[in-house]
Order: sequence, then structure tokens, then C-alpha cells
Amino acid sequence: MSQGVPMKGDRVEIVVDVGGSATRTYEVVATRAGRRVEIGHRRGVVEVSEVTRTGTVVRTARFMANRVLALVEHPVSDRRDDASDGVAD
Repeated sequence: MSQGVPMKGDRVEIVVDVGGSATRTYEVVATRAGRRVEIGHRRGVVEVSEVTRTGTVVRTARFMANRVLALVEHPVSDRRDDASDGVAD
């Protein structure tokens, strides 16, 4: 499979400052095969959305941009890369 094909397993972690010295981590995951997670930054808001193959938004998480400390994307790995982990047959 190519890298551009969205698959189950795509996820994004969002670390947010909740005041004081506390942080909170949220996770948005593509819940079904064929879905993907998209990130958008609009008008001081970071939006992380789960989207179907046709582009329909299933759910969206919104965070104030000035509170977001980290946005970590975890795309699903290519199966061919996993199979070639250096072990000879």
C-alpha cells in the first residue's frame, strides 16, 4: 500500500496547557478502515477531525491555539516497512 492511502490506525495526540503547571493529553483516532485524521488551524483554533474517504467529517476536536503545546501525528506504518525489519529469511 502507498503512504497516501488512509488506513485504520491514523491518530493524533494533542497536548494542551490547562493552567498552572498542568497539561492534558487528548487523542483523536481514525476508528475505521479508510478514515483519516486531518488537522486545521483557523482563527486561533486548532481543529483535529476524523474524516471519511468521501470527505465527510465524522467528529472534530477543537482547541484554543495558544493553549496547544504539542501536536503529534502518528500515521499508520507501511506494512512492507514492517516486514523488512532486518531479519533474513
